[in-house]
Amino acid sequence: MRVASFSGILTLCVCLSANGCSKAISRSTVAVVFSVTGNVVFGGAERNNFQPVSPKSKIHAGDIVRTSDGASINLALIPGAFLQLAGNSEIKIEDLRLTKDGNDTAERMLDRRGWIRLNRGRIVCSFRQSDKTASQFGITTGQITLTPDSDCLFAVWTDGTTSRVTCGRGEVSASGGVQAPLKIAAGYFSQWPTASKEAIAASNDARAQMDITTALGVEPELMDQAAGW
Repeated sequence: MRVASFSGILTLCVCLSANGCSKAISRSTVAVVFSVTGNVVFGGAERNNFQPVSPKSKIHAGDIVRTSDGASINLALIPGAFLQLAGNSEIKIEDLRLTKDGNDTAERMLDRRGWIRLNRGRIVCSFRQSDKTASQFGITTGQITLTPDSDCLFAVWTDGTTSRVTCGRGEVSASGGVQAPLKIAAGYFSQWPTASKEAIAASNDARAQMDITTALGVEPELMDQAAGW
């Protein structure tokens, strides 16, 4: 009986050890293409092997996505992070990753990570935080790094030397260079480089007003496509 009990305990310990080793499994994912309008390509700049984007395209971390004049693409980076890349724009997918509690498809999701870099042009982003899963989502330009503080809707524009962030809903944190981190709430914007230490009301700037109008028009489209996904 003692031998049998010891064997059972040993087996249980091995099983628990194996389960412990299987936790926190992290894997790379791909961006999901919701829709494409006009000429949009993706690929690696180092290899210069760009190809047209289709709804079945597999866009991985390291890939660059470019839109031509009048074109656009709607993407899901990770669950809860959806964006539209406008015409004459370019982003680089920096990181797309999911971490799960085990390697089984039914296991609980622990963390979602999505980071992109806006090299030029404009994006509109809708972000919704999961109640059960941590999300690490951010956007960088040559001047700033943006992270959502809550469920939010915002637009980002850059020409490579100047960047503008306009918030239509929720709140976004922005940091860059020697300037102190800045909170941008709904109805406000900020531009870098700038001497201002506070966000400015979008009603004071025609471009910021257009950013909000565009973002509010894009969000229902993204949400409708996300629901179908």
